[in-house]
Amino acid sequence: MFTQVTKGIKVSVRTSFEGTFFKNYKVHYAFGYTITIENLSKDTVQLTARHWDVFDALKDMETIDGEGVIGRKPVIKPGKSHTYSSGCLLASPVGAMRGHYYMVNFTNAEEFEVEIPTFKFAAPFAIN
Repeated sequence: MFTQVTKGIKVSVRTSFEGTFFKNYKVHYAFGYTITIENLSKDTVQLTARHWDVFDALKDMETIDGEGVIGRKPVIKPGKSHTYSSGCLLASPVGAMRGHYYMVNFTNAEEFEVEIPTFKFAAPFAIN
């Protein structure tokens, strides 16, 4: 598990290898990840957007920006958490992702960024 705490918001990530498949005559490697965002602060916060850098051993880095996560902009009260799962397709059996969430603190209307730890993907057969 990969974990990072920023301004009282803890982000934990678990990854999994989901398998391979062919698309457009090329093999692709499917990875899943589950992220839990825990609010360890005393303030209610809302996740409004995300930024990802996706690293693939066989391709250039890809940047992805968007609103919320999985179509939602969760509000997370103190002591509570939000968990979601998503996935990533790579051209290589090895890669990584990192990024940050944009959040708003409801107490003082402050906008801030929460770091997402770099997490790695590796198909079991690619690990030496």
